[in-house]
Amino acid sequence: MTASNTALLDIVLDALDEMKAKNVSSLDVREITSVADNMVIASGTSTRHVKAMADSVMEKAKEKGFRPIGVEGTESAEWILVDLGDVIVHLMQQATREYYDLERLWRKPDHHPDRKKS
Repeated sequence: MTASNTALLDIVLDALDEMKAKNVSSLDVREITSVADNMVIASGTSTRHVKAMADSVMEKAKEKGFRPIGVEGTESAEWILVDLGDVIVHLMQQATREYYDLERLWRKPDHHPDRKKS
């Protein structure tokens, strides 16, 4: 991971820590996809909290020269995705996070216990 990617990941994690995000998870997905290097998943306590976390992540990233490529889900704020290029941030309410279980989906293939190796 480049110094710029590490800096961006640190900015995201610091912004989420400042906003009291719940259950923050950072996944290195470089071996799984070329879409991004890292995915960060965090829970909020309400739609207002999820929206505030997204706003903080975008504000802190912009302050350091990283512009979001795209943002989705701000209307309902059940699940907001902030695409920062090398880092994709998923901010969700807890029930939404449990339902979609992104950590399981983005685990490396050899970490899927139900998957048979050939």
